[in-house]
Amino acid sequence: MSMLRDPSTKYSPFPQVPLTDRQWPTRTITTPPRWLSTDLRDGNQAIVDPMDAHKKTRFFDLLVDVGVKEIEVGFPSAGATEFDFISGLVKSGRIPDDVMVQVLTQSREDLIRTSFASLSGARAAIVHLYNAVSPAWREVVFNMTRDQVRDIAVQGAKVMRDEAGRQPNTDWHFQYSPETFSTAELDFSLEVCEAVMDVLAPTPDHPIILNLPATVEAATPNIYADQVEYFIRNLPNRESAVISLHTHNDRGTGVAAAELALMAGADRVEGCLFGNGERTGNCCLVTMALNMYTQGVDPKLDFSDIDGVIETVEYCNELPVHQRHPYGGELVYTAFSGSHQDAIKKGFAALETQNDPHWRVPYLPIDPADLGRSYEAVIRVNSQSGKGGFAWVLEQDQGLKLPKKMQADFSPHVQRMADRLGRELNAADIWEAFRTAYHVQSRPKHFQLVEYEERRASDGTRLFTGTIAVEGQEQTVSGRGNGLISSVVSTIEDAFGLSLEVVDYTEHALTTGRDSRAAAYLECRTAEGRTIWGCGIDEDIATASVRAVLSAANSAVVPT
Repeated sequence: MSMLRDPSTKYSPFPQVPLTDRQWPTRTITTPPRWLSTDLRDGNQAIVDPMDAHKKTRFFDLLVDVGVKEIEVGFPSAGATEFDFISGLVKSGRIPDDVMVQVLTQSREDLIRTSFASLSGARAAIVHLYNAVSPAWREVVFNMTRDQVRDIAVQGAKVMRDEAGRQPNTDWHFQYSPETFSTAELDFSLEVCEAVMDVLAPTPDHPIILNLPATVEAATPNIYADQVEYFIRNLPNRESAVISLHTHNDRGTGVAAAELALMAGADRVEGCLFGNGERTGNCCLVTMALNMYTQGVDPKLDFSDIDGVIETVEYCNELPVHQRHPYGGELVYTAFSGSHQDAIKKGFAALETQNDPHWRVPYLPIDPADLGRSYEAVIRVNSQSGKGGFAWVLEQDQGLKLPKKMQADFSPHVQRMADRLGRELNAADIWEAFRTAYHVQSRPKHFQLVEYEERRASDGTRLFTGTIAVEGQEQTVSGRGNGLISSVVSTIEDAFGLSLEVVDYTEHALTTGRDSRAAAYLECRTAEGRTIWGCGIDEDIATASVRAVLSAANSAVVPT
């Protein structure tokens, strides 16, 4: 199978929304929405190993600390772990008075009853009911008519109403999602939501939450905004409904879709910290909130300690926050490019002399200090640093431009040194680790080049002859190949029985002028299939390549 040259034979463009006088393009976001974190539900079901009670509790406390006031704490009918965690939150009094927890349930009577039971004794809570309404689900999954799908929602709403009546001491709030809203007919989504509202009888003082999921992101974000605006403009009793958004990121625009849909009139946003969710994830609450912040809007969420937030999220989800993730990534406030560094430094210098407090620093849309970060013009490397850090240091300090795959090979060596020393590594540390790992510019423990010469044979091949010291004992060797490197590889195999296959080779100048030096990098594969690397440095590029072969040979035979 391969990509189609004419994908229109298999895929159809998403239809436009019949909205000729759309208003959202002329609006801006001036106030934050109601935020709902679904990290403990949508995020939890999207990780390989779901969180246990300890991790869910730690994550819940984090959400409270950053200011989230509505938290979807789980799917109580999924099993005892979920039910007990939710019930435990309620009974332990851990839920602050200004926070409402939410639980999710399919529109089935037994599941709804279990959901209400998990919240028994709560001061206030949201029960979130859903059923899928799109044609694909109706026709492919359920084999049901529109009327039958609508009846599922109505029957579920009736059970919710009755269950709430049995626990009058709790301030119950109802949420309904026409699941797969993003790929459903707008008139049918409106029909189902209106039918649910007829059962639950919301009022402006006690509105229903109508959540409009982009269960699968199937179109550009402007289409989702059109869908939301159309829905709002055609919803009866709009004043008795809070319009909520739950976008996913299948097309990579989950945040953009939520932003445009807020402009279309929505009131509430569901998502996860750093966008963890099924498939490609969902709306990233951190990104969306800080996008608002950079536009002068207080998002009412506090990410002053972004690294502390990341630490908890990574611990609980066992998933890394990408180094380039907006606002939170390890490298988003660090410049590797010299021109970028220069512009940023000038921006900081200008801040000290300008007469107004507004932020104007090139390449930095937000002041890292607002999030507990700082700008580092010089990369600092420690046990937590990524490959880019030590590679940049080696380039700045020694002129070495390590191939990407060699960076990955070298990374464990840096990690071990950092763990052993227990401190930040400086340039000298990293250079010593590199020299040791690849036997560079120090007496190797095994193969060492003493001298060599190369000449072309009458048949066009290259002949290598030279002296190589092995454990200090010099030995005259020779070999033949199509080029210098292959002749050295052949020599190593003939003289010492070490077979190497060259996979990749790169070289570059370290310095210019009369005293210039060059570096050569060699990726090889041993007879056992192990990938090894070598590096050679010399005033002569040919000699550097010979040293790279011997470096690789040492990597193959000397334990590191």
